[in-house]
Amino acid sequence: MRGMTDAFEEHRRLLFGTAYRMLGSVADAEDIVQDAWLTWHQADQDAVEHPKAYLVRTVTNLSINRLTSAKARREAYVGPWLPEPVLTSPDVAEEAELADTVSLAMLVVLETLTPTERAVFMLREVFGYSYAEIAEVVGKSEVAVRQQAHRAREHVQARRPRFTTDTAEQRAIAEKFRLACAGGDLGEVLSLLAPDVTSWSDGGGVVTAARRPLYGPDHVARWFLGVLAKPESRGVEMRHADINGEPGLLFVLGGVNVGALTLESAGGRISAIRLVINPHKLRGIQPQAGRSVPHRVGGLDQSRGEPA
Repeated sequence: MRGMTDAFEEHRRLLFGTAYRMLGSVADAEDIVQDAWLTWHQADQDAVEHPKAYLVRTVTNLSINRLTSAKARREAYVGPWLPEPVLTSPDVAEEAELADTVSLAMLVVLETLTPTERAVFMLREVFGYSYAEIAEVVGKSEVAVRQQAHRAREHVQARRPRFTTDTAEQRAIAEKFRLACAGGDLGEVLSLLAPDVTSWSDGGGVVTAARRPLYGPDHVARWFLGVLAKPESRGVEMRHADINGEPGLLFVLGGVNVGALTLESAGGRISAIRLVINPHKLRGIQPQAGRSVPHRVGGLDQSRGEPA
């Protein structure tokens, strides 16, 4: 029994990271990891040659099933749907390629893939599995996997952010935005926003949020400053944090993190803002979440396994 537990715990971060990239949900990812433990506990250990590969395959297929059943719920979601944010350590942001795989922008793009395409893309592009290994994981032919990988890669490349800003510059822009919002300075906020800026806010119908994306500097700036000026926002602080591998801002009220904001920027101006304020989605940014949500977003520093 101890050997089974040790083998599972050795790969827990990788399993959480796999499920989180698939589902964009901290709670669902933790449920998947728990389900994988039950499956692992019931497995014939002597028949499992490579535990890591077996566990990744289990988590991937459980995640595909969860995504399929969640589709209807997400279609009925109130307002824009954004992934659940997680706090990450600063060193993740220095590994640009790895950080990109858990950024809110990338997770939103992955959401547009079919569940199997998402699994194929993740296993191939993030963890470097061969087409033959992926075919074994998802139960498809190698030819079908190659086709899905090509289709998913083209889809992602067409929709992923086209501009990148180095981490230091992104932190500086986030600080300017924080100060401008804290000071209620409309002119300064406007100066930081690109002409084609878009803002998404996810309140899930639970708290006040824009029910549709906001386009253009004037709409975006006035909405943010209007929300921060409301009586219920009195006492809210904006603090720097690394969120999903990127410099971002936390909204803190009474010592509780009540919102997470990430930015995309180009040419020194903010081109996209994603704000999650649905309280049911903030588990991964609370300080006490550290035990169940590893700071490195599970598996970013793990090498891939061999086929079971």
